[in-house]
Amino acid sequence: MSWFESLVLGLVQGLTEFLPVSSSAHLRLTAAFSGWKDPGAAFTAITQIGTEAAVLIYFRKDIGRIVMAWFRSLFDKAMRQDHDAQMGWLVIIGSIPIGVLGVTLKDQIEGPFRDLRITATMLIVVGLVIGFADRRAARDEKGGRHRVARQGKTLESLNVRDGLIYGLCQACALIPGVSRSGATISGGLFMGYRREAAARYSFLLAIPAVLASGAFELKDAMGSGHVAWGPTLFATVIAFVSGYAVIAWFMKFISSKSFMPFVYYRVVLGIVIIALVTAGVLSPHAAESAG
Repeated sequence: MSWFESLVLGLVQGLTEFLPVSSSAHLRLTAAFSGWKDPGAAFTAITQIGTEAAVLIYFRKDIGRIVMAWFRSLFDKAMRQDHDAQMGWLVIIGSIPIGVLGVTLKDQIEGPFRDLRITATMLIVVGLVIGFADRRAARDEKGGRHRVARQGKTLESLNVRDGLIYGLCQACALIPGVSRSGATISGGLFMGYRREAAARYSFLLAIPAVLASGAFELKDAMGSGHVAWGPTLFATVIAFVSGYAVIAWFMKFISSKSFMPFVYYRVVLGIVIIALVTAGVLSPHAAESAG
């Protein structure tokens, strides 16, 4: 992998990780359109450490409060009723599905799931799901002639059932094209949560899964000797900087804007990919992963 490739792929990772468009799909597509080797699942997982570092810094006050309350709840029964302590447990519970499926489906994630036809299909299907969830949430917020407007649930309403549903939605993002934020935010909207609440929990929920995945891939990569460490670490830093800027923008965007621009983009991109693969312009299978 060249330094220029790492710059571009790091920017793509940071710019798309938190948007409902699928960062893993865009890394795969950027390489395919540029004629580069597929950066691979390991590169994706390692650079995601950079974007999660952005989450840790952006939400540092929330995370610090949750971690402290959760730790105190281990020794103080009264603290177990505290919302922040419960959030800590709910993040752990919500991380179970992706942890189990990530280990179980590791070979599929690094192989068959990276087929561009699957990626394109997921871009379209999940895009339509996001659009439906967004329209439903907007309708509930505005109300109507025969409906009373509903404000939506906040994270104070989060319980074990909802936490597990969020976790199952997040696990779907193991397939390129789904989008971690798109799946979890849509799940939250279907359950009646406000956009800001759904996005905030989506970002918090991703922390254990992404850091664990990154550490796991990092361990394997260090033993393999096939990773271009300079460009990969450079891409991780680029992903951190661009990812932080996207979080700040996206949290403001969702408070008043619709997700429909992302829906249109996903559907059009998916259709274009299917057309190019069908015409033989793009190969559906990844080239050998870049080292």
